[in-house]
Amino acid sequence: MRIALIDSGLGMLPTAGWLRHLRPDAHLDLLMDPDGMPWGARPGEWIVERVLAAARLALTRGADAVVVPCNTASVNALVPLRAELEPARPVVGTVPAIKPAAASGAPFGVWATEATSASAYQADLVSLFAAPGQATPVPCPGLARAVETADPAAITAAVDAAAARTPEDVGGIVLGCTHYPMVSDEIAAALPGVRLYDSAGAVAGQTLRRLGLDPAPGAEPAPVSVVLSGDEGPLPAPARTYPVGAALAAGGRIEAAVLPPAIRDPVDVSRASIAGARPLSGR
Repeated sequence: MRIALIDSGLGMLPTAGWLRHLRPDAHLDLLMDPDGMPWGARPGEWIVERVLAAARLALTRGADAVVVPCNTASVNALVPLRAELEPARPVVGTVPAIKPAAASGAPFGVWATEATSASAYQADLVSLFAAPGQATPVPCPGLARAVETADPAAITAAVDAAAARTPEDVGGIVLGCTHYPMVSDEIAAALPGVRLYDSAGAVAGQTLRRLGLDPAPGAEPAPVSVVLSGDEGPLPAPARTYPVGAALAAGGRIEAAVLPPAIRDPVDVSRASIAGARPLSGR
């Protein structure tokens, strides 16, 4: 079984990690696009062509399914991608975890890029699942880029700025960009008492369901291949600074403890304060 993941950069890592944990015997093709990133600043038609080109390459490499672990790419390219590949090959996109956050009944924020925060796509999801006034969009300028470059100072600055814009009454935060789960420790520390919601595990689970596969975490690991703007290469160095990236680069099985959970319960305020987070009243 061969599964291709398509994204411009490191945002695919949480979903790839979950797939590796659930089915280590699936050969993963990680198709990144360092020559074209970031996709979020590109026109929609350009993104569609880039995603379709990557998917066509994935099929020549034997992909049995294509996963798009990127909100921007899913919004722009999922419909034409499915029109071209399905039903012969399942295509699985990414949807922010707004539904489970809304089901909690508590007010919540949606941390996302500036473009996604202003998009009709996110507004439609909020309107579909959340009560009026329950969700607040929180744009996070620079956070995805900081995660992409694994820049600790930039990550801290972007997380702190987003935390300061987050309403004090929220009980949860939807990680609405696939990069953000990789810095969930920093986000949790900046927002003590707040639950985090991520969809990477759900996307991986849906991929297995579309392929008719059950989880088999003990299976013998298959290879993990990396394709960088069309050419095979190593996993980029910034990716390997994150636990999930290092685990993928190592090529073995991946334990659940390495992965961002679908729902991360609030950290203890005292422990968060020790880590340097501001108290709730300071957000």
